[in-house]
Amino acid sequence: METLGDRIKYLREKKNMTQKDLATKADLTIVQLSRYETNDRKPDPESLRRIVDALDTNGDYLLGRTQDPSPSDEKATSMSFYGGPESYTADEIAMMEAALKAYRVQKKKLLERDNQKN
Repeated sequence: METLGDRIKYLREKKNMTQKDLATKADLTIVQLSRYETNDRKPDPESLRRIVDALDTNGDYLLGRTQDPSPSDEKATSMSFYGGPESYTADEIAMMEAALKAYRVQKKKLLERDNQKN
């Protein structure tokens, strides 16, 4: 299974970019990019967005959700919620995950409180 780092490196090399080229274009240090490519670190949502833009790809490809590295067509319409998962940006996904986690924590607390009352 390809990792995020494998996919970043693959696209960088496919576009004949050096690590320095991509790091500069994505406003990262070479050390940061190297750690992402070797899977020593995961990029934060903002860094991931800049990598996606610099590589002219889509976040779903880098995250392994699709095998198609072509950029998302933002004008495409979909019947699914806000354009569907293929339209979500990395920062939107991070925000949704954080909101879901907070919701689950709150729900658990409420259920525990209700169980203590009974």
